Amino acid sequence: MYVEDEPDIQMVARLALETLGGFTVEVCSSGNEAIARAPAFQPQFILLDVMMPGMDGPTTLKLLRGLPQTASTPVVFMTAKVQPSEVAHYKELGAVDVIPKPFDPMTLASKVEEIWASCHG
Repeated sequence: MYVEDEPDIQMVARLALETLGGFTVEVCSSGNEAIARAPAFQPQFILLDVMMPGMDGPTTLKLLRGLPQTASTPVVFMTAKVQPSEVAHYKELGAVDVIPKPFDPMTLASKVEEIWASCHG
């Protein structure tokens, strides 16, 4: 599942993940949409934008953790805010990793696979 409010970024990420990575991607445009759709979609992995209007990424993560279907799903924040202290904070919130934005569409799928592998030994 990919949660991102910017349509252009959604499109690039979906293409990168589906075409290059062979992933099935459910795109949500807001935290509220992610909370509403996650139980039925039951994502195995969640890419979550940090800065979104309305409900931000950290708040969305907290609410996803409250759902049985996503309580232990690996979540990776995607953000331009990648100072070491910021990354440490995101990990304290429960993210398994952080992918910097802007991301490289050509390497996004392999980066996701790498993080997935580290979560699943």
